[in-house]
Amino acid sequence: MKKIIFVFIGSLVLALALFLAIQYYLNLNARKGALQVTSSPESKVYLNNKYLGKTPLCNCDSQDMLSAGEYTIRLVPVDSGLREFQEKITISQAVLTVVDRKFGKDALSEGSVISLTPLTNKKKTELLVVSFPKGADVLLDDSHIGNTPLLYKDPTESDHVLQVKKDGYNDKEVRIRTPLGYKLTVAAYLSTSATSQSSASNSAPGASETSGTPTPKEEHIIILDTPTGFLRVRSSASTTASEVGRVTPGKSYPLKSEEEGWFEILLGDGTKGWISSQYAKKQ
Repeated sequence: MKKIIFVFIGSLVLALALFLAIQYYLNLNARKGALQVTSSPESKVYLNNKYLGKTPLCNCDSQDMLSAGEYTIRLVPVDSGLREFQEKITISQAVLTVVDRKFGKDALSEGSVISLTPLTNKKKTELLVVSFPKGADVLLDDSHIGNTPLLYKDPTESDHVLQVKKDGYNDKEVRIRTPLGYKLTVAAYLSTSATSQSSASNSAPGASETSGTPTPKEEHIIILDTPTGFLRVRSSASTTASEVGRVTPGKSYPLKSEEEGWFEILLGDGTKGWISSQYAKKQ
């Protein structure tokens, strides 16, 4: 009789241990989120400098999901002639964060980062739209709702078409869904339009109709919006070169020379340095 009791108690302990193990596993996964990354062309994906794989990539299965928290994602195109993309992202528990990037020369790259974060009020919805550059028009289902950066309260819980537009840049369209109890954040990276570049090129002074030789106009570089709020100025045209200064969006500097992917500018104190052309354009 005692043997039967011991066996019965042992079975209960085993069942309890199995139950607790399952609960622990489920709770562990509940604190994780999924990440999907796409790019054109193909690129290598690094998260906090740890290599994850090549695009298209999806850490969507339970064993591949990532712990909730802040990360730095870096996409390195297999085409060495294209500049890499780096940005901070948030992984939230039980939701999918989507990163998409279309690489192009200089300011022709574009993309988006879409993420969800839970709200305290589970009956509310929010939509946060930011853009690079800022000050872009935001349209939701063809209705203008404001300019970036924009926090839009209580969009309907349904599928939507989000458009981000700014003069001189290509329109960005993203299909989204705003679920109850979450804030959906969309970061849109706009590329310079071909029309804008063509206009700038065509506006350059040609042969003068008046006598004499016209004085060449010095070109300037204007700094565009950056994810960090500033742009590093380096001693040479390389991301590994030492930093000689920092410039802020909206400021203009004389252009001294240029290389593929880089502009050499003249700072106010007379220092010359190189900046990435990804976050700058000629005036």
